Amino acid sequence: MLKLLGDRPLGARDAPVVERVLATDPVAMCMVAARFESHGINPRLLGGELWTVDDPTSSLCFSGANLIPLLGSTGDMDGFADRAAAAPRVCSSIVGRAEMVLPFWDRIAPCWGPAREVRDNQPLMALTGAPAVTPDPLVRLVTLDDLDAYLPAAIDMFIGEVGVDPCAGDGGRSYRRRLASLISAQRVFARFDRGEVVFKAEIGSLSRRVGQIQGVWVSPDRRGEGLGAGGTAAIAAAIISYGRTPSLYVNSFNLPAREVYRQVGFSEVGTFTTVLVD
Repeated sequence: MLKLLGDRPLGARDAPVVERVLATDPVAMCMVAARFESHGINPRLLGGELWTVDDPTSSLCFSGANLIPLLGSTGDMDGFADRAAAAPRVCSSIVGRAEMVLPFWDRIAPCWGPAREVRDNQPLMALTGAPAVTPDPLVRLVTLDDLDAYLPAAIDMFIGEVGVDPCAGDGGRSYRRRLASLISAQRVFARFDRGEVVFKAEIGSLSRRVGQIQGVWVSPDRRGEGLGAGGTAAIAAAIISYGRTPSLYVNSFNLPAREVYRQVGFSEVGTFTTVLVD
């Protein structure tokens, strides 16, 4: 049962309120909004629970494979942390606006810590208008027939970004299924040269308002050729053609990537923090 910290169950009658809240910050709340719009409020279908301390219009948090504080004060983050600490941890990361994630982590760290890594400054960016860089015409949708060729680039990107091998544990079967699902949803883009991926990116979340770009990667031996800018512009243009706003977040220390996104026309709209806890 999906519940408040109090007594009243949070169910279907609360869905319209949750929908309005998610629309108030569409870029930052894209990951949860995309799930909610596709699956509704039922935890089994949503892939996690939605929590509130008092009222969804003032405090809201998603708890699933990622824990995502969405709305609330520092006191609300303390409440969410207390609730999270009362049960076994199910998430591998905490992600969201820095002003909520950092207080949450301060409270939960004695229970869940130490973190594997805290990325406390990740510019959250969005693109309004057309890309300022010409989209690379050779970037295209990846098909299931491309999966074997695409997989090595995706694994290299994942290890470089997250610091763990997505093939560990089950030989990569679950990661391959995840990629196949994204490909089937037409949310994976790449440029192939002589059968090898030289640029790749994915639309990790696609809500009614926003498409969040993830997994941007350029082959190490092709960096400096403008493939990142042209490729990012291509996937941004695709998101715009869907009637959505392109967005992404990036580590503050990744200066080359930040410069590429600036060239494409992305501007900062906030700061994310990611805490890796597994």
